[in-house]
Amino acid sequence: MPRFTALFSAALLATGLMTGVAQAQQSADTAQSQSPSAQAPAQDFSDDQLQQFADASQEIAVVSQEYTERLQSAEGEEAQQEVRAEANEEMIQIVENSGLDVDTFNSIGQAIQQNPEMMQRVQKMAGQS
Repeated sequence: MPRFTALFSAALLATGLMTGVAQAQQSADTAQSQSPSAQAPAQDFSDDQLQQFADASQEIAVVSQEYTERLQSAEGEEAQQEVRAEANEEMIQIVENSGLDVDTFNSIGQAIQQNPEMMQRVQKMAGQS
């Protein structure tokens, strides 16, 4: 589950849709506090990696919106877990299809949270694709 929430949060942050997703952010914060490597200093990423991140984030934003709606209408914990698992698999597939692995995607997501200039670069790349 931490993998999903970190991926979900990074995608939403990158596309400027973070408002209204406090629960996902809380889960991501919990996941980050449990993983020391998640708080490592920002590293340098190539323009290609940032473009892959931007492209994947846009796709993930669409998917996450769809699954957020499905999650809200799911009745019961079991149904919600199914929706989360399905969303997780689809988002992982999007990231892998972009040419990145999930860890690199999450690292970029965390780096742009700490680096406003990198965030602007990714947002510009997302706007051009």
